[in-house]
Amino acid sequence: MRFLWDSAIGLLVVTGGLLGMTLPFGKLATAAGVPAMVWAFVISLGAGGVLFLALLLRGERIRLTPHKLRYFFITAAISYAIPNLLMFSAIPHLGAGYTGIMFTLSPVITLVFSILLGVRRPNLLGVIGIVVGFAGAAMVALTRGEAGQPADYFWVAIGLLIPVSLAAGNIYRTIDWPEGTGPIELAVGSHLASATLLLIGILSLLGTHAFVPLGSVPLVAVGQVASASAMFAFFFRLQAVGGPVYLSQIGYVAAAVGLFAGTIFLGEHYQLLTWLGAAIITAGVFITTKAQSQTGAPAMVRIEPASSRS
Repeated sequence: MRFLWDSAIGLLVVTGGLLGMTLPFGKLATAAGVPAMVWAFVISLGAGGVLFLALLLRGERIRLTPHKLRYFFITAAISYAIPNLLMFSAIPHLGAGYTGIMFTLSPVITLVFSILLGVRRPNLLGVIGIVVGFAGAAMVALTRGEAGQPADYFWVAIGLLIPVSLAAGNIYRTIDWPEGTGPIELAVGSHLASATLLLIGILSLLGTHAFVPLGSVPLVAVGQVASASAMFAFFFRLQAVGGPVYLSQIGYVAAAVGLFAGTIFLGEHYQLLTWLGAAIITAGVFITTKAQSQTGAPAMVRIEPASSRS
């Protein structure tokens, strides 16, 4: 276990695999009538609650500061609440496998944001990777979901917003990581903050009756909470070990799991162009990964808040 905790590639495979399980679980839940916002709330509350208990059992506690509170709520919004809401809203229209392909764009978009914010300087190989990745994304977008069931372009656009939000979260968590704070504490605080934001949204927009459909999928809910809790424990450790661009590659593993689960267990079918586009996106990911390894930039880059600059 100690070897896995310090291994970037091991953490990548485990975290991406657990993230991929969210896709079939989400499809089963939404098919049973659970609103997307409620299922996102289940994930955040379940993961945050389980990890909080684990933290207490280890004799630790969360020490709140203004910096940590800011970090928790910004991370909660752009890394969890928004992308989960988008994902579970899109899955019924696009399919679990197709929605999972959107995760593969996260490394490319993360690199774009890194370049724009000056976290990493672009090189020719990086630009090529970005172009290849977006070419693959365009091909996938044209197929509009499952074969024979083309979704509206609106839902394709919603799906494409998922990696944008995830990429923004990858960058933010790196540049604003609270000093001296461990990954489990950050996972707990961010998820409980996400659950708080989502609960406010549910009560304001849907009412308490929105929780009723959860009673029809208790085992799915338990499985989702268990996999999400494990995933986020490894997620923040991977952020610390690998950095934002390396972390974003969990989307590749998650997409593979989502496509496999959707095709084999949920009866989804996709056009050849969808699979070809996914392969091209994967090629773009490998190119951008190669490009970032050539820059020699450190994995973790800290940027001082504007208020502390002279």
